Amino acid sequence: MSDQQDWVRIEREFDAPLQLVWQMWTDPELFKQWYGPNGMSVPTAEMDVTVGGARKICMAMQSPERSMSMWFTGLYKEVNAPHRLVYTESMCDEAGNIIPPQSMGMPDDFPDITEVTVELSEVGDKTRMIMVHVGVVEGTAGAGGWNQAFDKLVVLLGAQLPVGG
Repeated sequence: MSDQQDWVRIEREFDAPLQLVWQMWTDPELFKQWYGPNGMSVPTAEMDVTVGGARKICMAMQSPERSMSMWFTGLYKEVNAPHRLVYTESMCDEAGNIIPPQSMGMPDDFPDITEVTVELSEVGDKTRMIMVHVGVVEGTAGAGGWNQAFDKLVVLLGAQLPVGG
């Protein structure tokens, strides 16, 4: 029996208003600016942020040695603006067809479908975020990628103008 949990939970506090942090998760153009680990860009973010709506995201990396892209798809299960967002995530091809995660080098026991829950709350003039990704094991590269993405989000939020004056 392993003492590793099969989910990663990350809590962060952002020096930004709740509505702006919500937009970072739900506006495709803003999402593309911070999502993914260091060295990855997000050239495609299709997001129908409604219950039952689909999402399709491409993370890409270009280096002198090679270029790589990873596609993800899923459905929004819960959208409670601006406090709670729940969606599924699966690896897919460019057309959105789900592919086995092992075909992208993931471990044999990596699930075909994972689930992300984002909860946002106001703490004074800041926003607390709790993100849980069920199916991504704590301490893995996936968990590290989330932390790198949230570090990029901190920088991006610091560069944003306040919402609603």
